[in-house]
Amino acid sequence: MSEGVRCMWMRGGTSKGGYFLASDLPADTSERDALLLRVMGSPDPRQIDGMGGADPLTSKVAVVSPSDRDDADVDYLFLQVFVDQAIVADAQNCGNILAGVGPFAIERGLVPAGNGDTEVRIFMKNTGQIARARVSTPGGQVSYVGDARIDGVPGSSAPVPITFEDTAGSSCGALLPTGNTVDVIDGVEVTLIDNGMPVVVMRAEDMGITGTESREALEANEALRAKLESIRLLAGPMMNLGDVSEKSVPKMSMVSRATAGGVLSTRTFIPHRCHASIGVLGAVSVATAAVLEGSPARDIANLPDGPRKTLSVEHPIGEMTVILDMDEGGQVGSAAILRTARKLFDGTAFTHEN
Repeated sequence: MSEGVRCMWMRGGTSKGGYFLASDLPADTSERDALLLRVMGSPDPRQIDGMGGADPLTSKVAVVSPSDRDDADVDYLFLQVFVDQAIVADAQNCGNILAGVGPFAIERGLVPAGNGDTEVRIFMKNTGQIARARVSTPGGQVSYVGDARIDGVPGSSAPVPITFEDTAGSSCGALLPTGNTVDVIDGVEVTLIDNGMPVVVMRAEDMGITGTESREALEANEALRAKLESIRLLAGPMMNLGDVSEKSVPKMSMVSRATAGGVLSTRTFIPHRCHASIGVLGAVSVATAAVLEGSPARDIANLPDGPRKTLSVEHPIGEMTVILDMDEGGQVGSAAILRTARKLFDGTAFTHEN
């Protein structure tokens, strides 16, 4: 009988997963991954024997520890636990799960709570970047109650504004890893971009869809999925990611003209399932592609004027607003986004020993 492992289950943005102190997990990576697979119940399409929710968006893990860095309070390692494969991947970041890191760090005593709001400086180990999250802490206690609403989550919660800086090339080494705004793969014009998340951005119409289809319809389109994977496998080495056949990056985002007043509309595969919405850093990368002259996204984008651009990125269940601050040279300097989080469970997860 396993003694179990202490964890907190949280909703972060439009995702959900387990939050662990690094000290509560095995130091050996293979032992850690084996434990997390058992916790989630992978590999199994239903994850019936674990805590996972049978969807990539609910099979995620945050590993948090005190930081030794002068510019950070805590270190955050994101792990994607595959649902139907025995894979635990650290090749990407996750901005939704990031939204819960600040509250978790305060709850676990890693960061002292202020009276009102508390800023938590988070070093994202996957990409080597810093994010600053502002957490509601009235009376020196984390509060999840508030009026902030995000599409894809019912009701309202306390706001968790997150600011990202210096995220360009976090995984690929450069904002545009090929040096080109446009590349052609399998006859399709794409922008290979990494502003916090490696993403292949292409026009929906070039993939034979309108970009307004439902998630279910797109997942049932076998020809589309095959073409997306063909492009993805070729894009991997071009983006300095190597062989991506067993990696969860790059994401594949098909863009079309906005239908609800946004800057553009998206349908994103992550990489083999269609995202119910869009990832936080994926939205930042797509929004950044939209301001690049000559990119497929720029061609269909409805861009506002001015150095601070508030961009509403539409997705299947609503929109995500990205705020880009442009520097004097017209390049993206920083990006900010609003998320929410909520503590769902705090206790011990038990696993069986194989």
